[in-house]
Amino acid sequence: MTAYFMRRMIWVALLLVGVSLATFVIFFLIPANPAELVAGKSATPEMIRNIEHRLGLDRPWYVQYWRFFSNAVRGNLGFSYITQQKVAPTLLAAFPVTISLTVGAAIIWLAIGIPIGILSALKPRSLSDRIAMIFALVGISTPVYWLGLVLLKIFADALGLFPLGDYMEISRGGFLCWIHHLVLPWFTLAFLYAGWYARMTRTNMLETMGEDFVRTARAKGLPERRVVLKHILRNSLTPVVTMFGMDVGYLMGGAVLTETVFGLPGIGGLAWKGIQQRDLPMVMGAVTFAAVFIILANLIVDLVYAVLDPRVRYR
Repeated sequence: MTAYFMRRMIWVALLLVGVSLATFVIFFLIPANPAELVAGKSATPEMIRNIEHRLGLDRPWYVQYWRFFSNAVRGNLGFSYITQQKVAPTLLAAFPVTISLTVGAAIIWLAIGIPIGILSALKPRSLSDRIAMIFALVGISTPVYWLGLVLLKIFADALGLFPLGDYMEISRGGFLCWIHHLVLPWFTLAFLYAGWYARMTRTNMLETMGEDFVRTARAKGLPERRVVLKHILRNSLTPVVTMFGMDVGYLMGGAVLTETVFGLPGIGGLAWKGIQQRDLPMVMGAVTFAAVFIILANLIVDLVYAVLDPRVRYR
């Protein structure tokens, strides 16, 4: 296990370098000058050149990348072109918003999607199964930004039950106020993923039910509840765990659409503003932040496999 973990950590470092390098190259392929955006519309050519020199944009891209990489290794992601504030503290300040959105939505979509998938698999082609799969199809097909706007219109604007976006910290408004501001974003994000998890759980359980070890367990006279929970469901969860790790890791890097619709000051919102404003340090910081969580989520998922499936061993 130790050797496997060390190999994976080496791959983590290589992937982070590859992701950051690809982002850097793509940024410089976009035909726009960040110095012009910083200087404003009335800036003179001399002013733009001075800003380019101050930001280091007059140097070759590989020199700029090496400066970013060497500073990032020491935990310094640079300064934002627009706000002139350090990128790392700005991202860390936005991280509680993103993690609040992700964890709350994940709890909801697991609590909805997996039980629906289990019930559908136990009664295939029944009325409840068809209703559940219609729900899953609607959830998968509904755009997050459209659903978010509809929920805001109905429950926030028309009924006044929830605030029109924004975010309230626990330290300022208390626990209940924090939940009140996040209920609509949570259900907006969870509705999409609950459909995926319901379909995935149902499909995996139906496949596992036809395996020999399930027929053997039933032939031994084991209670159906134990057969379902210990033999069918446990062996069906491996692909679900893979998907869950990827989804959570991705959302930890910022749920851009949901955060934008509800005005949440998370990492996704910072990344979107950075792209619009050609703020390279902010974009690089957000991408690096997201890549770290996605890679770590994959590593954790691989380690969880050994718990769910005793046949998995790492050497």
